[in-house]
Amino acid sequence: MSAPSVWLHGVSLIAPGLPDWGQTARTLRGEQAWTSAPTVLPVAERLPAAERRRASRVVRVALALGWQALGEQDPAPVATVFSSSGADGHNCHALCEQLAGSDRAVSPTRFHNSVHNAAAGYWGIASRSMAPSQVLCAYDASFGAGWLDAVGQLADGLDQILLVVYDSEYPEPLHTCRPVPDVAGVALWLGTQARETSLGQLQGTPTREPPTTMADGGLDGLRQAFPSLRALPLLQAIAKGQTTRAVIDHLAPLHLELRFTPR
Repeated sequence: MSAPSVWLHGVSLIAPGLPDWGQTARTLRGEQAWTSAPTVLPVAERLPAAERRRASRVVRVALALGWQALGEQDPAPVATVFSSSGADGHNCHALCEQLAGSDRAVSPTRFHNSVHNAAAGYWGIASRSMAPSQVLCAYDASFGAGWLDAVGQLADGLDQILLVVYDSEYPEPLHTCRPVPDVAGVALWLGTQARETSLGQLQGTPTREPPTTMADGGLDGLRQAFPSLRALPLLQAIAKGQTTRAVIDHLAPLHLELRFTPR
């Protein structure tokens, strides 16, 4: 039996040298070269002022990805899946420093920003959404884990869902153990029924084939550096509007084959 297809309503990407989907799409189509630059994070304007001041880099990238993928869609009724290879690296580092010192009193604000579901919590505040929300972590397989969870919920009766996958850097000395270079991520707005603005259909199946690489060395470097950007070969097909299959890293020896069929 073939795997079910889902409709792709919206997509977004934020990464070093790629501030939004528009520039990313032009780069993936070969219309402009990728140039390395620090990731530019939009201000979380939809958060209340107090929460906006506390929003970490992880929260800011996750919220920006979600808003950009949804476009004009009201976020309140849209279920979400947030998937990341790790939590907030800077808060984790600060907590470790605090606990290693003589004064081990931890700031409550820093603690609640360090937990893995912080981005989902801030999304609920900003969007006022009461829709179901899942928060996942699967190290380098986090994109695949998020995809499987999102598609599983669609198969179980939801009509639409927002998948947000993102990563952030750790300061030293943790950076040596987990050398994610910056903050980056991708979001896909998925559904079971076509919309006027739907880009096409996606279908995923497990495979033992090796992951698809990017012909451009710089872009393939991004793919390898950020677990969330393992999806870049798929995003290139979406940007070009081509019927294409891409194999994305998952839990070895199985990977995830995603096929995109443009509308």
